Amino acid sequence: MEILSKENSAGETALYVAAEYGYFEVVKEMIKYYDLSAAGIKARNEVVKVLMEAHPELSMTVDIANTTALHTAATQGRIEVVNYFLESESNLATIARSNGKTALHSAARNGHVEVVKALLSKEPRLSTRTDKKGQTALHMAVKGQNLEVVEELIRSDPSTINMIDAKGNTPLHIASRKGRAQVVKMLLSQTETDTRVVNRSNETALDAAENMGHSDIAAILQEHGVVSARTINPHSTNPARELKQTVSDIKHEVHNQLEHTRQTRKRVQGIAKRLNKMHAEGLNNAINSTTVVAVLIATVAFAAIFTVPGQYVDDAKNIPPGHSLGEANIASEVPFLIFFVSDSIALFISLAVVVVQTSVVVIESKAKKQMMAIINKLMWLACVLVSVAYLALSFVVVGHQEKWLAIGVTIIGTTILATTLGTMCYWVIMHRIESNSKRGIRMNSRASRSLSGSVSVPTDPEDLENEFKKMYAI
Repeated sequence: MEILSKENSAGETALYVAAEYGYFEVVKEMIKYYDLSAAGIKARNEVVKVLMEAHPELSMTVDIANTTALHTAATQGRIEVVNYFLESESNLATIARSNGKTALHSAARNGHVEVVKALLSKEPRLSTRTDKKGQTALHMAVKGQNLEVVEELIRSDPSTINMIDAKGNTPLHIASRKGRAQVVKMLLSQTETDTRVVNRSNETALDAAENMGHSDIAAILQEHGVVSARTINPHSTNPARELKQTVSDIKHEVHNQLEHTRQTRKRVQGIAKRLNKMHAEGLNNAINSTTVVAVLIATVAFAAIFTVPGQYVDDAKNIPPGHSLGEANIASEVPFLIFFVSDSIALFISLAVVVVQTSVVVIESKAKKQMMAIINKLMWLACVLVSVAYLALSFVVVGHQEKWLAIGVTIIGTTILATTLGTMCYWVIMHRIESNSKRGIRMNSRASRSLSGSVSVPTDPEDLENEFKKMYAI
């Protein structure tokens, strides 16, 4: 009937639902109206019997991986279903999946001892059957932790205890690699166990345990006299293993180098960010300080013109010869001329700096640094001119009798000013030379690294710190 083939939202037919919940009476009645394709479903024990009675050929159906119903039952440990299939179809146990594994492989791997016993009682030769990896059911059993399954398989055919898979591993190799301590002890207790088997990776069971870091397993093996492959054949070499180890070492080294490079780059970026912030703050402080100093020099220079010592001609009826009204009495002297010119130049230089500082807004750090370098040199000149103006005027103030005072002040002031400016110029020149030298070294280093193909780091953190940690004149 067409209604029996209808599916619900989950893709289930009425027969599927009845089978899933174990309503075998309903299944028995519905199966009369189903064809074979509609009856290929999962069911519980009683339902399986009903389905098999209606369509015995269902036991031989397989999925895309060549899995039979017996495989599924054996994997899940459904002993009743397994027994039913074994009774109904004697050759069903010998059918292997596409990967070569029989139902015995699946039952052994999942530790279903009753299923293992049932399969071996039906087909004892299954214990020596191998899959596409060359592994027997015992190879599969030692991966788990069910000792009864291992015992049953050894009891069925003791020769399987030394059978090797495609990689040359015995069950003892696999149990040691998996870290199954109890299974290892059981295998070692068997007199048939050969502990000197060396696999294709040139490993004994002891080597396998040590390579996987199972120190407890290695101790058990050593207690039973198991030795490494080097002891068995100290001169044997495995080129394939050596190549694999070399590749693994190179891979590990490259990984460490890349990780170190990443950490270094992150550290460099953090240092650069902090130093750039400090550098920007230093430039801003220098700009503010220069502006204040420029205003101060301009104020002093402006005031000095109107506070010249020696009085002025202020009486229109009594004007000395060679003078004019409002003229300083010392205007005709050479020191006054030097003072006037120096003071005026210092005034206008300071005013120019103030105009630039208050009018030009520089965002980019390099341009700001270049502007500050020029402005600072101008301020040096303004300070020198103010000093010259002071020293020139001092010769007028002290008079001819105390001229030695002016000379002494000039010597002291010139020494201090010359030493300061000379030191600043020395710092500027040395910093330029050092920067050019480091730039050349970095360029050569990058060129050599690029030629050698090594992993490069954008900037050495020590170079970055050295570039900013020294004080220098802008």
